[in-house]
Amino acid sequence: MTIHSEHPFLPPEGERDPLRRLRGRLAQAVTVCTAGAGSSRVGLTVSSLVVADGDPAHLLMLVDEDSDLADALEPGETFVVNVLGARDRALADPFAGTAPAPGGPFTLGSWDETPYGPVLASATAWLGARVVAPPRQVGWPLLVDGTVEHVEIGADAPALAHLRGRYVDLG
Repeated sequence: MTIHSEHPFLPPEGERDPLRRLRGRLAQAVTVCTAGAGSSRVGLTVSSLVVADGDPAHLLMLVDEDSDLADALEPGETFVVNVLGARDRALADPFAGTAPAPGGPFTLGSWDETPYGPVLASATAWLGARVVAPPRQVGWPLLVDGTVEHVEIGADAPALAHLRGRYVDLG
């Protein structure tokens, strides 16, 4: 076996998608979005989201159409957006499905049940929202529109962001 310094799945320079490269340069907060309760809990790491202030405020997010979370986000259903801190870095990849989580990703961390879904006890902040319309396809993912019904800000802790394929502590 030979060990190389370059990424084994990275396309050669001339074949890289410029849109993906641009998107990778836009730092995004790392969140774990969750829904359901008990054994029907689902979650997904999501960095593509926008909070639109208003009355009511909305949360717009892009979700993989093949994810269990997408299946749970029907109109009227609730969900949680858990904002990860630097200390929660180990949760991001298991919820994204890119790292193992024996027993499932909810065995990692401590979770509290709320009317909106599972809340990570160590989240730097979280919000509870309700899906207002059927998710619709935009590009490859689904656009989910939820009205924000509850917001909690946790202890001041360094936030976690995603930039150019890596996690970055913002503290």
